[in-house]
Amino acid sequence: MATTDPYPRSSWAVLAAFAVVGAVTQLLWLTYAPVTTAAAEHYGVSEAAIGWLANVFPLWYVVLAIPTGLALDRWLRPTLAVGAVLTALGACVRLAGDDFGTALAGQTLIAVAQPLVVTATSAVPARYLRAADRPRGIAAASASTFAGMILAFLLGTVVSLHTTLVVGAVVAVAAAGVLLVVLREAPGFVPELPAAGVVDFLAAWRNPVVRRMCLLVPIPFGTFTALTTWGQPLLEPAGVSSDQAGLLLLLNVAAGVVGCAVVPVWAAERGRQHQAVLAGVLAAVAGCLVLAALPGAGSGLVVFVMVGVLLLPALPIVLELSERASGPSAGAAAGLVWMAGQLGALVVTGLAGLLVDAPAAAFVFLAAVTLLALPALPLASRSSTSRPASSATSSR
Repeated sequence: MATTDPYPRSSWAVLAAFAVVGAVTQLLWLTYAPVTTAAAEHYGVSEAAIGWLANVFPLWYVVLAIPTGLALDRWLRPTLAVGAVLTALGACVRLAGDDFGTALAGQTLIAVAQPLVVTATSAVPARYLRAADRPRGIAAASASTFAGMILAFLLGTVVSLHTTLVVGAVVAVAAAGVLLVVLREAPGFVPELPAAGVVDFLAAWRNPVVRRMCLLVPIPFGTFTALTTWGQPLLEPAGVSSDQAGLLLLLNVAAGVVGCAVVPVWAAERGRQHQAVLAGVLAAVAGCLVLAALPGAGSGLVVFVMVGVLLLPALPIVLELSERASGPSAGAAAGLVWMAGQLGALVVTGLAGLLVDAPAAAFVFLAAVTLLALPALPLASRSSTSRPASSATSSR
């Protein structure tokens, strides 16, 4: 990346506004998760139907991830603006009626918008931050998404469903407005070569680092999503109540926020990305085996916090390595990585769900799946030492 300014500065205001919108997408995504039973009763539908208010998100992400990545490479600011506006619109649609159809319509709009925002987790730092600041920016943007999850869990437990919907709409509109204002600032760091659409996608896919990251990222996505989705029923036979399981999940995500804010920056500054991801993978494997052998509230607390701190930072590390290796096609690379992650989440969570009545087998399965990440790790240490060079600039 280069800039017309010989002494470029990072634009943290744009990064901060983007991070808030990213957090809002997660808040809206998980609105109904903490109150599934109450929402089912309120709308007069089954709990499975309420589950689709969240399940539409990964499905739309798989469909839109690659087109979104290409759009971000070519039209970063318009794509982000559309994503922010659609997010706010979907949040407002949920208030237009008090029935399941209206809720699903609003969630679908937000689900379509989410890839337009979250896929830019590496693209925004790449365009608005100096190279030395990008690992910190990617880490902050990633941590903000988990912070949005925490807010969703907290709101669901302390206020009514209607109040949660109102808060979501107000926050989404405000966040979108702020982002639209700061996006008036043109990116200071852009590649010399203009984005080339499908050519960028092919270039990203041919990049060995990006392909290896696409093999790696489904594991943290899949293991984390499976643990958060099935943690409560898997631990219930060991005497862990739903309230205790909810607390474990909240602590898991909170630990992930801390881990994503600290570990990737530390790893990038010391060239330890490979070791950081390896530590997360091994921690998840060990944790799942502990829960298989000694399930309970105490072991769950240790494992969920450990997984949050060590495994979740693998996401921003993978995104940073992909951005570093892909250069002008960073958006396409991010789309590929996010799509791989969402596919991993769908597959691993679905398979783990088949073992929900056999908790020990489910945890052993998750441990075995997590081990599949090990063959993808060696390239990370090699890729962390290089960044594509570029020269002149343009604004978009």
